[in-house]
Amino acid sequence: MRQRVWLMDTTLRDGEQTPGVAFCPQEKELLARRLAEAGVHEIETGVPAMGEDEQETIARIVKLNLPARVTTWNRAVISDLEASLKCGVHSVAICLPSSDQQITQKLRQSRQWVLDQMGECVRRAKAEGLYVVIGLEDASRADPQFLIQLGVEAERLKVNRLRISDTLGILDPIRTFTLFDRLASSLSIPLEIHAHNDLGMATANTVSAIQAGAKAASVTVCGLGERAGNAPLEEVALALRQCCGADTRINLELLPALCRLVSWSTRRPIPFSKPVIGRDAFTHASSIHVDGLNKDRSNYEAYPPEYVGRRHRIALGKYSGRKPLDELLKAQGHDLDQEGMTQLLLNVRQLSQVLKRPLRRHDILDLVSGETSSQT
Repeated sequence: MRQRVWLMDTTLRDGEQTPGVAFCPQEKELLARRLAEAGVHEIETGVPAMGEDEQETIARIVKLNLPARVTTWNRAVISDLEASLKCGVHSVAICLPSSDQQITQKLRQSRQWVLDQMGECVRRAKAEGLYVVIGLEDASRADPQFLIQLGVEAERLKVNRLRISDTLGILDPIRTFTLFDRLASSLSIPLEIHAHNDLGMATANTVSAIQAGAKAASVTVCGLGERAGNAPLEEVALALRQCCGADTRINLELLPALCRLVSWSTRRPIPFSKPVIGRDAFTHASSIHVDGLNKDRSNYEAYPPEYVGRRHRIALGKYSGRKPLDELLKAQGHDLDQEGMTQLLLNVRQLSQVLKRPLRRHDILDLVSGETSSQT
């Protein structure tokens, strides 16, 4: 049986902490619908303590009755929980610092204070019948033994899930595996990895945590989030399928459209080389790669692009060989001799350096006819 992994999307909360990103209520509602359609298990919709406007937006999402758990983010204070209750949610995430650095230098408190606040807030939430996630901020810099102590107390309080946050994105896959292996061996509560991408390892760390025993992963569409962002939903879903054989229940074919929607809503273009969703993610330029791909797709295919509703593309440019150019020309009724093809290859390479993009069919035909395109 394939391992079941829950993906918890926080695009509408942590993703909205991306500098310059702010979703209007209609955008949040639409994104929540699309996230549920894509198959995410849980949608973290926002921070009710921000005020009535945020509460009204979250309440609208709750009333959609989506096939995904709708939750909110809260500090470990009763007033935050009261704000969440006004929204009508049945699930809350309660965030507490877990590193001595943040406990003492940010909140000027003690480890015992953290335990006391967790107890007070969880008891209140459970009295209201809520599903409760405890988020341990800065867990990657915390004393592992204190994390276990917090986990044991969370189990006693009947907390439903424990979120282990690499708040500064400083972990690597080996340290992530070691940490989660220790926690999973010491605790029975389901663990969640919340990875930030400051060192470019959020996806790898997320996969490593799942391999070590975590049952859930925080993600955002396109990797939105504070600073360098979070683990991207689209990358994590594919990586867990390919590397772990995990079942995330994500409809992979819907991911490109979902990412385009988020890109449009945030006015943040998707990088061409972005895994899974980038324009060039399945584009091949080298003549060696193209030849190998045509002989057997497995030669240069990490996974079938059809998994995410896409297909392979061939780019013509500096590294193109004779064969793709010859096929293009013959399809257009042109047949160059060996000398003409050699000259065309030289011209293609020179034009590629000028245009700084793959050449289009009309570029090639213009070269054949002796004209040089200057269109960019």
